[in-house]
Amino acid sequence: MSSSRGGALRQAAPLFAALGDTTRLSLVRRLSTEGPLPITRLTDGSGMTRQAVTRHLHALGKVGLVRNAKEGRERVFSLDLKRLEIAQQYLDNVSAQWDAAAARLKAFVEDNRS
Repeated sequence: MSSSRGGALRQAAPLFAALGDTTRLSLVRRLSTEGPLPITRLTDGSGMTRQAVTRHLHALGKVGLVRNAKEGRERVFSLDLKRLEIAQQYLDNVSAQWDAAAARLKAFVEDNRS
């Protein structure tokens, strides 16, 4: 593996680890569809305590996926799309590698039919 791919893996791995939890993935989905939200809105309907949601948001914040800012008396959480782009770029790279491998296999099979 080249050092640039190793660097991409080191950048992407913590993001995927954080997104590997269904609750955190659900929070990311909500923030991506509903935009920045205060902790009270993120907790509503989740079936979790505010403390549990806060722990998950902290885990997402630790890898740079979520930011928060104080607005009035509440903390509002939002996604950092630049960090999500790192995960997307890594997946695009892996997809391109699989496409290239499939193309090589197809060419090999077609060349050996005759």
